[in-house]
Amino acid sequence: MAEALITQGAEEDYTQSLQWYAERSQRAASEFEAEFERALEAIEANPDRYPLCDERHRFYLLKRYPFQVIYRKAPGDQVLIVAVAHTSRRPGYWMER
Repeated sequence: MAEALITQGAEEDYTQSLQWYAERSQRAASEFEAEFERALEAIEANPDRYPLCDERHRFYLLKRYPFQVIYRKAPGDQVLIVAVAHTSRRPGYWMER
């Protein structure tokens, strides 16, 4: 099983999105948080399962929210989460991370 490491940029993406949901509905925020945790568990369990979005990054599409968790393999048995990207905003903004 791989270990997920979250970059500062991905942490900021996640925090901003969670805050946006929390300002509108605590239930939506809690469910977003749970969905993100499920994504991390799924990625850690089988990082090669999810599709490539370029030659070195893969993505996990959240089921109930319009976000992708973008990640790549890191040295050892680790994956590096580089973005929690909205599917309709600023495509590719994370590519320099």
